[in-house]
Amino acid sequence: MEEKRVAPRHRVLKAGTIEFGGGAIDCTVRNVSHVGAALEVTSPVGIPEKFTLVIPSDGLHCGCRVIYRRERRIGVKFD
Repeated sequence: MEEKRVAPRHRVLKAGTIEFGGGAIDCTVRNVSHVGAALEVTSPVGIPEKFTLVIPSDGLHCGCRVIYRRERRIGVKFD
């Protein structure tokens, strides 16, 4: 199978927070690259197309936009 991604992803299991408009939702970062990440959430309902992803263990505080949504998984691209 040929890899079509722009950058290789690295599997991780890190706690994160999706922040938007004064609200926040906990998530788990499942994989990450320098251009984006895959996030696992309890429910994607109410998560906007653009938000800030915070990964405290990495000191990351980055704007994102949603590329795909699949059940409990959200793929994002970093701004």
